[in-house]
Amino acid sequence: MPLPTRRHLLGLSLALGLTACSTPPTAHSPQRPQLLVLMVVDGLPMRQVTGYRDQLAADGLARFLDRGRWFSDAHYGHGHTVTAAGHAVMLSGAHPQRTGIISNEWRDPATGAPVYNTGDAAHTYLDNPTAPLAGTSPRSLKVRTLGDVLRTRSPASKVIGISGKDRGAILPAGHLGTAYMYMSETGQFSSSTYYMPALPAWVKGFNAGKPADAFFKKTWAPLLPESAYARSVPDGQSWQVASGNGNRLPAVIGDKMDAPGPRYYGNLLASPFGDELTLAFARAAVTNEKLGQRGVQDILSVSLSSHDYINHAYGPESRLSHDHLLHLDRHLQAFFQFLDKTVGAGNYVLALTADHGFSDTPEWALTQGRDAGRFASAPSLAAVNAALASRFGVEKLARDFSAAGLLLNDQLAAQRGLDFAAVQAAAREELLKLPGVETVFTREQLLGDDVATPYLAAMRKSFDPTRAAQLQIVLKPHWIASYRPGGSTHGTPHRYDTHVPLLFWGPSFVGRGEISTPAEVADLAPTLAAVAGLPAPAQSQGRDLGLKP
Repeated sequence: MPLPTRRHLLGLSLALGLTACSTPPTAHSPQRPQLLVLMVVDGLPMRQVTGYRDQLAADGLARFLDRGRWFSDAHYGHGHTVTAAGHAVMLSGAHPQRTGIISNEWRDPATGAPVYNTGDAAHTYLDNPTAPLAGTSPRSLKVRTLGDVLRTRSPASKVIGISGKDRGAILPAGHLGTAYMYMSETGQFSSSTYYMPALPAWVKGFNAGKPADAFFKKTWAPLLPESAYARSVPDGQSWQVASGNGNRLPAVIGDKMDAPGPRYYGNLLASPFGDELTLAFARAAVTNEKLGQRGVQDILSVSLSSHDYINHAYGPESRLSHDHLLHLDRHLQAFFQFLDKTVGAGNYVLALTADHGFSDTPEWALTQGRDAGRFASAPSLAAVNAALASRFGVEKLARDFSAAGLLLNDQLAAQRGLDFAAVQAAAREELLKLPGVETVFTREQLLGDDVATPYLAAMRKSFDPTRAAQLQIVLKPHWIASYRPGGSTHGTPHRYDTHVPLLFWGPSFVGRGEISTPAEVADLAPTLAAVAGLPAPAQSQGRDLGLKP
């Protein structure tokens, strides 16, 4: 059944808020935070937070580690660890098997057509061009979020998602919130017609000031002396991508360009200035929407995208990644202190996590004695199809790779009178011959109840049978799916991809201290719900972590 339209949901929320329960929405109470703030650092492994702890500012990430409650062994439960899947889990508490957000993009199992996780051709960006498959609404998100729960109970509440990426804004904002995302063609922040017919005056005013242009020709220089980076890999390695802003610091953003333009605005995200710009927009949202300052609870989600772009280009082991995290930490400190002054330190709760971790670059891993490599999709697909054609006499029985799997053409197999189970088994056999493949699970295994086979439970949580490919692939540790010769990525059930920060701050609400008990990011939504005095989203699979002081 298709999801109801946003207009219908808004009407339903108003009706429920007025008639469905005898108890009015929760009134202002010092026992409940007026603002829930979710901070997401895209692509931040927990090992970087603890590994550089001695170099953090006093009130950025250290606010959580020194004066907040934090979980040192927090992981994603699902196996295909990518941006959209992680962002969909955070405030729904549901794994991709329920959210339907199995990846950033996938192929329609029936047609093979590409699908983007927040794509919705019925809606367009406001005051900005809309590319095909652009993310414009949460239509594909099958579950409700904590923000949807809040707005259903309290229609006056506001839920705002902000990010450098469309999926980083849209998915945490849910169906009843409002998403604003960075436009890499223009350097503006915008929304889509799903949320509103026109941008608010404050957003237009922010864009009119051209804040992205203020960073043109600005230099990204190391924050600390050279000796401070001895624990990370030096700049200029052959496996570090040299396009964009280059692969050495200091780097001039917009170097060799005459004026700001689409290439500059895109490159800005892969620098500390991308975070600085996103947080400036978040400040404008807090100020102009009066978040947490109106006597009702609000939710603000801010997903900072730059660290992900940097780790993709240079690897998390690099000095560039190390230095970026230190710059980001200082930007977070300034933003937290702004919230203290604007909302009041005793009136809000902070949570910080990441959408996935990161693998070291394979070339660096090889120098450390690890078995590592790059799994290239195009030659792998060709090899599987050649083997299947030789065995069954039919060309292109495998459509393409889709999310974490290989999508087989079951319709073609049926048309040619082939036993699809035999085709699937043969494709699995061929995949297992490819370099870097650890294991391959069939649809039947993923729909079964085996909990003993390694990786199967995690891949099952990533498997929506209506959207996922029939065969799901797990690469060997330190192998990555790669479309270029340099850089790194994520996407596996291995610890370096699943282990992320799960940090809380709010002295009156969450207590303080490290907790080493294992936790999952799916626990975030029910935990924040308990702190806010709200029910957890109905499809949540996580648990309340019990953060009361």
